[in-house]
Amino acid sequence: MVFCYHGSGMKNTSTRTQTGVRLETSTLKVLKGLSEYLDLSLGDLLEGIVWHSFEGKAPFSEETIRKINKLRSVYDLELTASDSHRMTEKANDANQ
Repeated sequence: MVFCYHGSGMKNTSTRTQTGVRLETSTLKVLKGLSEYLDLSLGDLLEGIVWHSFEGKAPFSEETIRKINKLRSVYDLELTASDSHRMTEKANDANQ
């Protein structure tokens, strides 16, 4: 599924802010791989996921979920939604 952020054939414009978000390493690798696969920037992918979530919609097609699962396997991402908000950082990771 390729995200489209427009209505009535006209693209919306926005102001973007550079941010220094910290993500779990394997999660970031999967997101980068998925953004490359979908030919989107990482920021566009994350915005699309968030906007779909805000509306209670699933952000991915079944085909994209299959690709995500392959990328999870490649990058050894074993974390799931149940791990959300329960992680702690290794002492040496906190200073990076």
